[in-house]
Amino acid sequence: MGFREKVGSQHIAVAGRWLFYFVLIGIIAGCGAIIFHYLCGLGMHYFLDMMAGYRPDAPAGEHLLLPHTQTPFNRWILLFLPALGGLVSGWIVYTFAPEAEGHGTDAAIDAYHHKGGLIRSRVPFIKTIASAITLTTGGSGGREGPIAQIGAGFGSFLATKFKLSERERRIMMAAGIGAGVGSIFRAPLAGALFAAEVLYRDPDFESEVIIPAGISSVVAYCLFCLVFGWGSLFHSPDFIFRNPLELGPYLVLAVILVLTAILYIKVFYGVTDLFKKFSFPNHFKPAVGGLITGIIGFFLPYTLAFGYGITQQAIFNQVAIPTLIALALGKIFTTSFSIGSGGSGGVFGPSIVIGGAMGGAVGKIFHLLIPSVVTSPGSFVIVGMAGFFAAASNTPISTIIFISEMTNSYHLLLPSLLVCSICYLLCQRWTIFENQVKSRIDSPAHAGEFMMDILQTIKVKNLRHLIKEVRCVNEDMPFSEFKKIFSSTKQHYFPVIDRNGSFSGIFSSTDIRGVIFTLHIEQLVVMKDIMVSDLIYTTPSEDLNTVLLKLTQKNIDALPVVDEEDSGHLLGLIYRRDIISHYNDHVRKIKDHE
Repeated sequence: MGFREKVGSQHIAVAGRWLFYFVLIGIIAGCGAIIFHYLCGLGMHYFLDMMAGYRPDAPAGEHLLLPHTQTPFNRWILLFLPALGGLVSGWIVYTFAPEAEGHGTDAAIDAYHHKGGLIRSRVPFIKTIASAITLTTGGSGGREGPIAQIGAGFGSFLATKFKLSERERRIMMAAGIGAGVGSIFRAPLAGALFAAEVLYRDPDFESEVIIPAGISSVVAYCLFCLVFGWGSLFHSPDFIFRNPLELGPYLVLAVILVLTAILYIKVFYGVTDLFKKFSFPNHFKPAVGGLITGIIGFFLPYTLAFGYGITQQAIFNQVAIPTLIALALGKIFTTSFSIGSGGSGGVFGPSIVIGGAMGGAVGKIFHLLIPSVVTSPGSFVIVGMAGFFAAASNTPISTIIFISEMTNSYHLLLPSLLVCSICYLLCQRWTIFENQVKSRIDSPAHAGEFMMDILQTIKVKNLRHLIKEVRCVNEDMPFSEFKKIFSSTKQHYFPVIDRNGSFSGIFSSTDIRGVIFTLHIEQLVVMKDIMVSDLIYTTPSEDLNTVLLKLTQKNIDALPVVDEEDSGHLLGLIYRRDIISHYNDHVRKIKDHE
C-alpha cells in the first residue's frame, strides 16, 4: 500500500471513530429524551390530574400517555402541590448534585467555557428526576434543560472515558446539548445551531460544534419520533406573509417583546438573588418558591407546568387578549419562582409560551384596529415565540429555525427574521443565560487560539518603535576588550559584525560564562569564537506569531531583525517581553473600543 493510500485509510478510520462517537451521543440523548418525556407524562397524570384534577391541554403534536382521571378540579391542592414538588426536588438536588439546580443549559454553557467540558456523571440523572418532579407538580419550566444536560453529560463522560483532549470533550458535550434539545422539541436542525450559538452573546458561532451536533441531533430526533410519532410539536394554519404593511405591527411587536424579555430576565435573576440571600437551608428554598408559584397558579392555573396547550390554542386564535397578557406576565413570575428558587427545569419552554402569548395579544389588538392589514393574529404568536427567545437568549438565528421547525411554519421566516434581528440588537445587554461569554475572544476555551489569531495580523514592521538598536561587536575583538564593554552595559544579547560591517552572528551573556571564569585565555579568544553563526532571525514582513514561535523553539528572549533585501543589514533586536506587552495593549484597546 502506498503512502497516500495509508494516509487516506487513516483519515477514514478517524472519521469513522468520530462518527461512532456522535451517533452514540445521539442515541443516548434520544433515549434520555424518551425517558424524560415518559416521566413527565406519568407525573402529569398522577400529580396534576389524579391529585388536583388539573388537566392542561397539550400541543397538537403530543398525545396523552394515560387517559384522564375523573378527579374534580381542586384549586387548594393545586396551591400546595408545587411546594411539595419543590421540597422533594430540592432535597434530591442539594443532597446529591447541587450543581443540578436551576436551568441546565446555563450549567452546560459554564462547563464548556470554564470547566473543560467536564460534567459529573451523576448530574444528568439527578437533573432528570428533579426536573420531572418540579415540572409535573405544577412548577413552571421547560424540558430542554434536563435533556441538554443528559446529552452534554454523556458526551463529557464518553470523552473522559476515551481520554480525549479538552477541546474534543467540549465538542462532544456541545453535541449532546444539540441532540437533547433538538429531539425533545422535534427540531434537529435548530438543535445543532442552538448548541453552536447559545455559547456566546455576540452573533458568534462555535463552528466546530455544528457538524457533530447535527449528526447527534438527527439520530436523537429520529429515535424520539420513532416512539412518539413524527411531525412538529405545534400545528399551525398555513400562514403566509403577503402584505409589507404588516411589518409595521411586527416592529411594534419587537419593541414589546424586548421590554417583556428584559422584565423576564430582571425578575428571574432578582428572584434568584433574593433566594441566595435567605439564610435557611438550600434544600427547602425550592419548596418556598413552589408555594409562591402555587399561589399564582391558584388564580391563574394556566401559568403552571408547561403551558404549551394554551399556546397551541393561541396559534388558532382561540384565546382572549386578557388571558394572553395574564399568561405572559404570570408565566414570568411562576418560572422565576419555580427555577430561580433552586428548582430544576429549563427556560426555553416558558420563553416560547411568554413570547407566543405576547405575540398573540399584539396580533389580536392590531387585528381589531386594522383587520385589512393584520388578517391572521395567529401568525403573531409564532413570530412572538421566536422574537422573545431571541431577545432573552441572544440566539437570533437558531431561534428562527427552532420556531419554524416546532410549528412547521416556514412562510413566516421574513417577519421572524426582522423581529428576531431587532429584538437581538435591542436586548444585547441582557441574557437569560448568564454564563454566556461575549465572544470567542472572551472564552477561556479559546484563549490561546485568539492570541495566535491576533499575533498573525501584526507584522514586525508595525513594531518598528519596539525594535531596539543595540551595540554590536566585531568578530576579531579580543575577549579581554569585550570585558570592558560588558562591565559597563546592561545589554544581554550582542550581535557580531564582520570586517565589512555585515551581521554575521550573535551571542548572549550566558554564552560567555565558560570564558569569563577561565583564566589565561582572554587574550587568545576573539568574539568570532564565541558567537553563534547558525543564525535565526526575523524580517519586517514576518508576523508576530512566527516570531514568538522562533523565540520559543530556541528558548531565547530576543531575535535579530534584518533587512528584507539584505540579511547582513541588522536593524536591531526585538524582545519577547515587548511583543507580549504590545499584544496585551492591543487586546485592551479592542475591548475598550467594544
